Amino acid sequence: MKLDFSHEFSLIVSSFQKAGASRNIFLDSQIPGIIVEGNSVLAKSEHKGLKIKTRKIKEGVEMKIYLDNGVKMEKPVHLCFGLMAKKGRQVIKAEFFIGKKSKINFISHCSFPFPQGVDHFMKAKVHLAEGAEMNYQEEHYHSSTGKIFVWPKTEIFLKKGAKFSEEFKLIKGRVGKLKIEYFTYQEDKSSSFFLTKIYGKKNDKIDIQETIHLDKRGAKGIAESRLVLIEKARGDIFGEIVAQGAYAQGHLDCQEIVQGEAIASSTPKIIVKHPLAKITHEASIGRINKKELETLIVHGLTQRQAVNFIVQGLLK
Repeated sequence: MKLDFSHEFSLIVSSFQKAGASRNIFLDSQIPGIIVEGNSVLAKSEHKGLKIKTRKIKEGVEMKIYLDNGVKMEKPVHLCFGLMAKKGRQVIKAEFFIGKKSKINFISHCSFPFPQGVDHFMKAKVHLAEGAEMNYQEEHYHSSTGKIFVWPKTEIFLKKGAKFSEEFKLIKGRVGKLKIEYFTYQEDKSSSFFLTKIYGKKNDKIDIQETIHLDKRGAKGIAESRLVLIEKARGDIFGEIVAQGAYAQGHLDCQEIVQGEAIASSTPKIIVKHPLAKITHEASIGRINKKELETLIVHGLTQRQAVNFIVQGLLK
């Protein structure tokens, strides 16, 4: 018997629309991707050279994505994950296999509109073959309750000349509790780039760990973090680069802005095991520009509105 998920589909589409996402990504059958609500796959669309295999598990979905050698995807692949229930847990176990000299872009949306005690765990492994390229953009839409725990953990394995980039954005609604873990293992002339943008409010707690292993000759890695923390939010960033290949290059760049009673910390760790490797780091923690804030208030905005306006500009 074929199950009817039309109600769940309507809920998740409505949730993303309210957060600003386009309805077209859900209705256009020409756009490859997958939509998961809880532990149910509501929709799946493949493409020539692209295979998406899924299996339902107890509290979520196991997913494996394969891109054949030499395939360059013209359209981005959309991944949508959500949990419409007020309480519960969603576990996504994902593995990506990107073939030689292939190229693919992913746009991932995660929505949790009614959390009163929700956990979302993403455990992923990414395998890029020689010369492959993968870009992954992830954006979260949360409500204002803050009663959610999000924990994405990703391991990335890059063969010679492979390129990987990841952008994580969570600026709408409350963060709740967030723990991010990224680990890369890179071979010759491969490159990785991470950009994280988060807006923490009230008693949100943000914990970011990014570890880049530049194992072979000419490997490159950059990790950039942009956090804005207001009220009693807390953000802790730990960035690490281990360089043991000749001519390996890496950079850590962390910027945190605090307002009110917020607390920010940044801990860079650099390990260099080859005399020809070069690793740098930069970190800054400051406050929202007082002059900009006062100017906006003079023009009729409340302090809260003025802070949000400035933050949107910083994290756009």
